[in-house]
Amino acid sequence: MIPTHTAAEAAGAEVAVLPIGSHEQHGEHLPLATDTVIACTIAEAVGAAHPVLRLPPVTISCSHEHAAWPGTVSISATTLFHIVDDVAASLRASGIEKLVLVNGHGGNYVLSNIVQQSTGLALFPSGECWDDVRAAAGLETSAYSDMHAGELETSILLHAHPDLVRPGYETADELAEDRRDLLTLGLSAYTESGVVGRPSLATAAKGRDVLDRLVEAFGDCLDALERSRIRSR
Repeated sequence: MIPTHTAAEAAGAEVAVLPIGSHEQHGEHLPLATDTVIACTIAEAVGAAHPVLRLPPVTISCSHEHAAWPGTVSISATTLFHIVDDVAASLRASGIEKLVLVNGHGGNYVLSNIVQQSTGLALFPSGECWDDVRAAAGLETSAYSDMHAGELETSILLHAHPDLVRPGYETADELAEDRRDLLTLGLSAYTESGVVGRPSLATAAKGRDVLDRLVEAFGDCLDALERSRIRSR
């Protein structure tokens, strides 16, 4: 859901949260907006538990590897860089020095570089955080095998937005363990359906546990932001 707070309600916020999704194929059982929905769902969950200002999402990002499927839309990494940079600058002008990028799409590699070279920015969840959350929530597929529209993403939507999960996810499993030329060839070289993972293992209970663990882990992200601010003085 798009945040609807007023300027008065936003006053005093020290940390903003920007969900970044994508508009790309997710097989036949999940919508094109899956990554945006997931990023917004995470942002809403952490916003309910932590004192942050939620921002509207960036809904189109770097999905070039999915271009073979209808409906996928991308912007360049340069454009995404400038969007985030402009948002961060605008927030600083209004007194908010810290920004967390809640990334829902693994192909947004440029976000790591933005955070790496900036002060007051964080990327959430990190790869290590996802690994911890997956293990704690009992997901059976590894992060590498469960790349796209698989157990993790389907579980989150089954829990938070079950109306968005189309029939057929129970038989949509497809694995592609060797994807060494993914960035050159695109995902269509490795999967016919667009799925890389095992959505058949998805459950709403796993999705609930994933979100609960992410809310807990977000506290560590805030702590890291604070340590970064102190170190930069």
